[in-house]
Amino acid sequence: MKTQITEMLGIEHPIVQGGMHFVGLAELAAAVSNAGGLGVITGLTQRTPELLAKEIARCREMTDKPFGVNLTFLPTVSSPDYPGYIKAIIEGGVKVVETAGNNPQKYLPALKEAGIKVIHKCTAVRHALKAEAIGCDAVSVDGFECGGHPGEDDVPNFILLPRAADVLKIPFLASGGMADGRSLVAALAMGADGINMGTRFIATQEAPVHANVKAAIVAASELDTRLVMRPLRNTERVLTNQAVERLLEKEKTLGANLKFEDILPEVAGVYPKIMQDGTMDAGAWSCGMVAGLIHDVPTVKDLIDRIMAEAHDIIGKRLARFDAA
Repeated sequence: MKTQITEMLGIEHPIVQGGMHFVGLAELAAAVSNAGGLGVITGLTQRTPELLAKEIARCREMTDKPFGVNLTFLPTVSSPDYPGYIKAIIEGGVKVVETAGNNPQKYLPALKEAGIKVIHKCTAVRHALKAEAIGCDAVSVDGFECGGHPGEDDVPNFILLPRAADVLKIPFLASGGMADGRSLVAALAMGADGINMGTRFIATQEAPVHANVKAAIVAASELDTRLVMRPLRNTERVLTNQAVERLLEKEKTLGANLKFEDILPEVAGVYPKIMQDGTMDAGAWSCGMVAGLIHDVPTVKDLIDRIMAEAHDIIGKRLARFDAA
C-alpha cells in the first residue's frame, strides 16, 4: 500500500509506532520496522545523549530497515541536552525524527542538513499549519481520543482529520484511536496518509513492558481512561487506577489552588515502576481510549499483517460493494 508517507519514509506499510516513554525501546522499534512499519525509539527515555546513541546502535543490530527517534521538547526550566540528543541521532544515521511538545523550529536546520525527515506531533489544525510553515516534512495529527497529551481543544478525529486534509499541503498521519484495518481505511478516507499507533503497540509480544501493563490494556474498555491535569492546562489521557482517582480527587478538592507540586506523587518518576516493575497503581500512565478495541497481545508482525489484510479486505470487498452500481 503506497502513500506519501510510505514513499517519504521508505517503509512498506503506512503504519508508524508513536514515541512512548519507557516503551519505545530498541526491541519494539526494530520489531515494527522489520514488520514493514516505522519503529520509533523514544529519545528522552534515555537519560543522556550517550545512552540514546547506544540505544540507536542496539536497534541497528536488530534491523536493517528505517526507524526513527521521538524527541519531545519539554517546557521545563532545566531542559535536557537537546543539541546532544540531536548529535546522537545524526551520528547514528537515523533518517526520521518525530518531534513533539514545544515548537521544534530552532532544531530543524541541523536535522534538515543531515537529510532527516521531521514529523511533528500536533493536537490542533493551527499547530499543524505552523509545523508546515516552519518546514516539517509531515505531521502526526492527534485526536482527542489519543493516549498522552490530547491538547485542550477536545476535537475528535472524525472532525480533526478532514479539517487537516482541507488545509495541509504536507502529508499527515492519523493518531489516536488507531488499532486495526478499519482504523487505517477510515484514516485514509479522511485524508491521512497513514496511521500512528501507540497504545496498540504496547499490547504486543515485543513491547518491553511488564505483562501486567499488557493485561491491563486488554482488560480495559473504552470507558476506562481519565483526563488528568486539566486545571493545569497540561491535559493527559491515562488509564484509570487508584493513583489516578486519588489525583482527580485532589484536583476536585483544591480547585483553582491546585499546583503541580500537589500531584507529584502520582506523576513524577512513575513510569519505571509501572512499565518495568508492573506496579499498576504506582501512578498515572498514558493510555488511549483505543484500549476498548484491544483484545489480544500478538507479535508485532502478526498485528501489522492483520491490519493490512483487514484494510485490503475492506477496500476490495466491503467498500467495493457500495460502488457496484
